[in-house]
Amino acid sequence: MIEVKHLQKEFRIHQARAGLGGAFRDLFSREYKVVKAVDDLSFHVEEGEMFALIGENGAGKSTTIKMLTGILTPSEGDIRINGFVPFKQREEYVRSIGVVFGQRSQLWWDLSPMESFRLLKSVYKVDEVEGEKWLQRLIEELDITSFVSQPVRKLSLGQRMRCEIAASLIHKPRLLFLDEPTVGLDVLVKQKIREFLLNLNETENTTILLTTHDVTDIEALCKRVLVMDKGKLIFDGLLTDLKERWGNGTEISFQMKKRTQAGELRQALGELPCEIEQINDYALRVKVARSEEMLPFVLSTVMSTFEVSDVKILEASTEDIVRNIYSTDSEVASHA
Repeated sequence: MIEVKHLQKEFRIHQARAGLGGAFRDLFSREYKVVKAVDDLSFHVEEGEMFALIGENGAGKSTTIKMLTGILTPSEGDIRINGFVPFKQREEYVRSIGVVFGQRSQLWWDLSPMESFRLLKSVYKVDEVEGEKWLQRLIEELDITSFVSQPVRKLSLGQRMRCEIAASLIHKPRLLFLDEPTVGLDVLVKQKIREFLLNLNETENTTILLTTHDVTDIEALCKRVLVMDKGKLIFDGLLTDLKERWGNGTEISFQMKKRTQAGELRQALGELPCEIEQINDYALRVKVARSEEMLPFVLSTVMSTFEVSDVKILEASTEDIVRNIYSTDSEVASHA
C-alpha cells in the first residue's frame, strides 16, 4: 500500500540579521539556511495495516504526512501509495485516501454535517445507492444521528471530530490518514472513535496511519510503530519490540505474610540480574528486564519459597517508553 524510499525534504529558511542595519541589508541581500526536515526516510506498509507515526514536535512527522498526502513535493526520494505518486497524480490519488487533521476542518462551518456529506459525495462522484448505504452505516457506527442535521458551528469538539471522520470516509478510501484525531476529546468520545476505527479496519481492510501524542491511542489501535527523531527514522517495528528496547523492564511487587528482608529474596533468586527494593517489612519490589523467561522464573521462585499474600505486576507504559526514547541519544534502528 505504501512504499517510501530515501525520502528527503529540505527547506530554505531566511536568516534575519540583527538590528536596524541588518534589516536594511536584508532588503538587498538575504542569507538563507537549509534545514533538512526529513532525512533519508524509508519504510513500507502492507494493505490493511494500522500503524502509528510518532515523534517529538519538530521530528518531521507533519512534513512526512504532507508528502504522503501529496501536499508537499519531496526534495529527493520516491513515494508510491496505492499505485500512485502522490505529488504527481494528486487528483486521482486523493480519491483513494481519506485525511483527518485534528486542527483543520473539511466541513462547511455554517452547514450541517449532513449537507457537507452530500456535497462531498458529489465532489467524489460517489454512486448514489451504494453511497447512501455507506453513509448511513457511518452515521450509525459513529453515533452522530442526533446532531448530524445541526450547523457545524453549534457542535462540540467531540461531535465535530466524529463528523470529520465520517466526511473523510464518504468515498470509501483504502487508506486513512489521521493526524491527532482525538486531541482535546473526552475519554468516552475517544473510546467510541477507537472502536469505530478497529471495526473499519477489520470489516473493510482499510489501511490506517495514525500520528498522535496520545499513547493510549497507539496502545488501543496499533501493533506497529514508527518513531522519528530529527527527520530520521529511529525505530520501525512492533509495539512489543519498542517496549523491549526502551522500556524500563517489569516491576513485581510482593506482599508477604511474614517479615521478609531484601537479602532473603536475593538469596532465593541467586545470580538473577534484577533489582530488589525493600518497601517495608512485609513488602518488596523486584525489577527485571522484560523477557518471556524472566518473569515466570521470579514468580515461581518467590511463590514457592515464601508465603505471599498479594502480587502486582507493573509494566512500563508506552508513555514512559516514548519519554525514555527522547531523553537519551538514540541510534538509527530498523526492525521492519
